[in-house]
Amino acid sequence: MIKIIFCDMDGTLLTSENKLPAGFEETVAELKRRGVIFSPASGRQIFSLKKSFANYADEFLFLAENGTLVTYRGEEIFSCPLGFEPARKVLAASMSFGNILRVYCGKNDAYILREQNRPEFKAELDKYYTHAAVTDSFDEIDDVPLKVALFDPTAQSKKNIYDKLTPFYDSLQVVLSSDYWVDVMAPNISKGEAVKNVQRVMNFKPEECAAFGDYLNDKEMLEAVGYGFAMANAHPELKKVARFETAGNDEAGVLVGIRRLMADGLM
Repeated sequence: MIKIIFCDMDGTLLTSENKLPAGFEETVAELKRRGVIFSPASGRQIFSLKKSFANYADEFLFLAENGTLVTYRGEEIFSCPLGFEPARKVLAASMSFGNILRVYCGKNDAYILREQNRPEFKAELDKYYTHAAVTDSFDEIDDVPLKVALFDPTAQSKKNIYDKLTPFYDSLQVVLSSDYWVDVMAPNISKGEAVKNVQRVMNFKPEECAAFGDYLNDKEMLEAVGYGFAMANAHPELKKVARFETAGNDEAGVLVGIRRLMADGLM
């Protein structure tokens, strides 16, 4: 029987208008009644996830920052910091990438340079990093870095960011999180590795876990569970590794998939 459901946010649970699908509260209530934990699993900051699900702070397991930080009922159960020196090297290298937003993602806060506190970046920053500070230099920060996030406002993050980070491929985890975002993390960490750590800590078997995703940073997560769902709008490469497919994010595909699992007697 399934005991936990890991669910990506953007392009998966949330609609194109950045809203929860109709029927979410009723579905979560039914999951709770059946003893199933719901886990938002996102590249978003932990503060952003907890703000989005303020009514469920004591119920949900939060898998934040692409798996580098996991909390449950207010307690940290897993984290994988990037390290100060690697973070600063990546940030320094990205200075030559042109008009992109650089975010130092710490455990206690997210940080951007004062010179980048501009309107073209604000909406995207506010969506993913609700708890953010402005600094004059990344070298001034003593907050433990979980990852470095880089944003391309032209939606060409692969060409403008990811492909330019080749010197870091062998030593760090460089992830194409969307057409806009690239995340750089400690080596060997991913949403999938975080899921495996949750399974170990909470004594869950892979076949007792389900997951929903839409993009390449969800690949390892879907592979780590017994019931991995790709959205209809998912990246073609993700669909290749997913065991199941569900409706798109604008058709409440996550809720459709959950109801399917319930109907099959798996919860």
